Amino acid sequence: MLTFDDEVTTGTAAGMQMPAMGLGVQPKVETQGYTIASKDNGRIRVEDKRIINCKADVNQLVPFKYKWAWEKYLAGCANHWMPQEVNMTADIALWKNPNGLTADERLLVKRNLGFFSTADSLAANNIVLGTYRHITNPECRQYLLRQAFEEAIHTHAYQYIVESIGLDEGEIFNMYHEVPSIRDKDEFLLPFIDTLTNPDFKTGTPEADQKLLKSLIVFACIMEGLFFYVGFVQILALGRQNKMTGAAEQYQYILRDESMHLNFGVDLINQIKLENPHLWTPEFREEIRGLIQKGVELEYRYAEDTMPRGILGLNAGMFKEYLRFIANRRCQQIGVDVLYQGASNPFPWMAEMIDLKKEKNFFETRVTEYQTGGALSWD
Repeated sequence: MLTFDDEVTTGTAAGMQMPAMGLGVQPKVETQGYTIASKDNGRIRVEDKRIINCKADVNQLVPFKYKWAWEKYLAGCANHWMPQEVNMTADIALWKNPNGLTADERLLVKRNLGFFSTADSLAANNIVLGTYRHITNPECRQYLLRQAFEEAIHTHAYQYIVESIGLDEGEIFNMYHEVPSIRDKDEFLLPFIDTLTNPDFKTGTPEADQKLLKSLIVFACIMEGLFFYVGFVQILALGRQNKMTGAAEQYQYILRDESMHLNFGVDLINQIKLENPHLWTPEFREEIRGLIQKGVELEYRYAEDTMPRGILGLNAGMFKEYLRFIANRRCQQIGVDVLYQGASNPFPWMAEMIDLKKEKNFFETRVTEYQTGGALSWD
């Protein structure tokens, strides 16, 4: 069973323990690998900042060292959206129509929602109860706070779709227990969540720092960078055929958010590597390649389960090639040797959706009132 320990120990899971307030000089307080500086420690310099194991006061946002983190935080805020802004009227009518969708298309939608409805909760728990505690840079933490909120919005979006079209909530929200292809992906992730959320886990040694780095890679490059992509392709393919357009619009907003989560995670990983080159050993790189390869296998099984027969101009075999292509990109982004020589992208239209800079302004199409309906074009 997938479970989370919601009990938080004061001063530990939050990553810090604030000193008592008073009029005199504040004492230094040791926390998870860093220090809340006393008044006489001097002002923070840019060169004092580090992603992990930093001794500088994590409460002082400026001066910025990692401007890319702050810029991603601002971009995330600018891209804010809420599920209720998307008109689900057409989806409701289509789902209620016995001839609106085939049995295979209905299975695809349910399996998608069954995985995603808990996947973003996994991601949020990993950020709030784990990653945030061990990242000792305030501008990176600022983005992590925004990311955690976006994960909540995504979970809300899946619930909103389920409620709108009248699906059995018990069936959908328990698929991560009951459907093997979904359960296997989540069980693959759980050990890496457990590493970071364990209140006794602390960074500061090469072994512990490698465990942190490994968990960050699993969540950025495998969970958000691989496990989401079959589902994204499937729902967006429905939308391109003018089916489930409200759900597809929400998935495209989610894809935009997740692309930024991935890019932030890659930048974070590469900065940790730069500051801690001793962690990036040949043996560690091979271990990472093995984990990515395992991720491809798990996601392909999910593709076969959600799409046992070809529909929407897609088939499971096409996803095998796509996942290999995506896995190679993730390897290249973090600096490990690619796994699948010559893999190509069978879904070029997905590349355009991911690279949203090609569009004039994605969020100009966003509706501001529920009643007005969606305005994305699926040409």
